[in-house]
Amino acid sequence: MDPIPFQASRPHPWHGLTVGPQPPSIVHAFIEITPYDLVKYEVDKLSGYMRVDRPQRSSSTPPTLYGFIPRTLCADRVAALSPNAHSADGDPLDICVLSERPINRGDIVIDARVIGGLQMLDDGEADDKILAVLVNDPAWGDARDIAEVPPLLVERLLHYFSTYKLRIGEASPTVIRDVYGFERAARVVEAALADYASVYPIAAD
Repeated sequence: MDPIPFQASRPHPWHGLTVGPQPPSIVHAFIEITPYDLVKYEVDKLSGYMRVDRPQRSSSTPPTLYGFIPRTLCADRVAALSPNAHSADGDPLDICVLSERPINRGDIVIDARVIGGLQMLDDGEADDKILAVLVNDPAWGDARDIAEVPPLLVERLLHYFSTYKLRIGEASPTVIRDVYGFERAARVVEAALADYASVYPIAAD
């Protein structure tokens, strides 16, 4: 029996993982937080380890798995696709993944099929949220566009991202400008891949 190749050290989730098997349609999603998390976790950009960003301010939690697509960056090309954005947030491209079976842990990698997204501004910066379904999911795995999932699921995402940074007595810094389907989502993913390659050309090879 031939030995199974292995990597001696853990790759950085942002730079060391591949974007996925068939981008922009099927991508890898590195999951940072789940619907069960009352704390927002995110990958430390320098070390690649998970860190606590902040406790969730309100009682709402993300309605889906939430993370990012490796080897993507929201910079000039992503901002150009977002009317009214003065720039992009400089982070990997965020992704929300629907799963019929509960997944209650983060710090994992999954295959996700892109079906749409939310055009969001955060303090005027482009901060798109790509929406995807878990590949081979028994309930959502056949979906190819956001129109094929129940509107209620999209409404929950809209509510969460419209309020998750809200402080009582202040206007929310986040604004959802549009909900879009696969074709626009594919352009956003491709723009984020190109933005990444322009800043990290060696890693993108």
